[in-house]
Amino acid sequence: MTDRWARAEERFRQREAERRYRRDDDAWERDDQAWEGEPPANQAWEPDERDNQASHGGRHAEHRGGYDDDTTVIPRYTDDQDYPPPPGYARESRYAQADHVEDEYEPAEPERPAPRRVGRRESARGDGKRTQPRAKRSRIASRKAAERKRRRRNLWIIGGVFVVLFAGAAAFAAFKLMKRFNSPDDFAGPTGPLVVVQVQPGDTAAQIAESMVAKGVVASSGAFYEAALRNSNMSALQPGYYAIPSHSQGAKAVTALVDKESRVGNVIVSEGRQLHDQQDVKTGARSDGILRKIADASCFGAAADRKCVTYEQLDAAGASTDLASLGVPNWATQSVQEVPTRSRQLEGLIAAGTWDFDPSGTPVQILKQIIAASTRSYENSGLLQAGARTGLTPYQMLIGASLVEREALPRDMARVARVIVNRLKVDQKLEFDSTVNYTLDRIEIATDPNDRFKKTAWNTYMMLGLPATPISSPSPNALKAMENPEVGTWLYFVTIDFQGTTLFTESYEEHRINTKVAEKNGVLNSDR
Repeated sequence: MTDRWARAEERFRQREAERRYRRDDDAWERDDQAWEGEPPANQAWEPDERDNQASHGGRHAEHRGGYDDDTTVIPRYTDDQDYPPPPGYARESRYAQADHVEDEYEPAEPERPAPRRVGRRESARGDGKRTQPRAKRSRIASRKAAERKRRRRNLWIIGGVFVVLFAGAAAFAAFKLMKRFNSPDDFAGPTGPLVVVQVQPGDTAAQIAESMVAKGVVASSGAFYEAALRNSNMSALQPGYYAIPSHSQGAKAVTALVDKESRVGNVIVSEGRQLHDQQDVKTGARSDGILRKIADASCFGAAADRKCVTYEQLDAAGASTDLASLGVPNWATQSVQEVPTRSRQLEGLIAAGTWDFDPSGTPVQILKQIIAASTRSYENSGLLQAGARTGLTPYQMLIGASLVEREALPRDMARVARVIVNRLKVDQKLEFDSTVNYTLDRIEIATDPNDRFKKTAWNTYMMLGLPATPISSPSPNALKAMENPEVGTWLYFVTIDFQGTTLFTESYEEHRINTKVAEKNGVLNSDR
């Protein structure tokens, strides 16, 4: 037992010495064999002097520890770390210290614990502190790095948002400041006289603003445009002409524009209305003609500043021989040139409807503007092609439609148109009372026999064919009736009561009977 401990002590001392001093490979091999309890290769095991010394120390230890020589049990050695020390070294050292044994060799260097395996949670430093495994430390470090990166990114985002908000606020403040010091030019003080401004179909606020500047209403388009954007009534503005005070502030110009009283140059021509005024025989009431309607619509301004084109001025302008300046269309020019009475040459060329004109223009300019718009309306309705079935020219179609308008109610228009077409084919006089009344200042349904025998370019009792001009402004229904007359052989018709009942026949004898019924009912009685 003692020899065993001694040999172990010796081997430990040799290993420690060789660790401190450089050894060759053979020495390391011999040491490994000795550690395994085998003699070095090709060498028998012989204890040396150091074994005896180790044995001496072992005996002391044996005596002090009470071990028997024959024991085969090596005492268990434990330290504070619960790991066994290298064989023989620590225990022998303790025994030696306990017995104060003086060995013959120099004392060993301070004990150094043998290298041992680092546990899963122990520090590689050997200080006993428990630490995280390397893989787990890597994951924790990665998470912390990602968290730091995420925090930095969030800080950049928040900083960017604040920069954008600050830049926007600065830009808005700069815009307000520039707007304050660079506001659009605007008039100040009292306004000037009224001027007429046109609003075209589809005009935007910016386009209207340019018109206002051109007419001298506002000082700049910006002054009007900014005010227009703040006024919701601008969305309901209709195309037409408006009288606005000149030198107006932008806001006041917009307010004046959306005021219904500011609209001027707007005339409504009713269906069947004639160019000149007429009076009713029974009531004496005046039926305003188209020229009168235009004259009234041309007025704008108040009191002494009021401006109007008169009825007489329009009548004189309508008699001009310069048909192009009046806007007479090419398809009507030749027939209009042949009209014997110049003041009636424009009859029928102004269509029924609502028309806008510039009231600040001259009478000729006003008439041309309205006739041009009416011509577009006629042509869009198909007037140029309407006479294909009846063999009539566009101007003749217009004349026939005007006769239908004055002679029939809407429900009978197609049959009256058929009577006109049938009589023209057989060269029979039309003999319409409406053509007699056309040239009279006082009119009634029943015509006086003396008037029926007056020869004029319009009296169909005294002439064959159509009158020289239309006798009214026909409605779309009348034009449609002339284009598509109802199929029939009628040559005569007469209204027999005040409810408008009209009888049609191709027999003159039947027509005479129907006429007697009308006379009996008082329809054909004259109030003259």
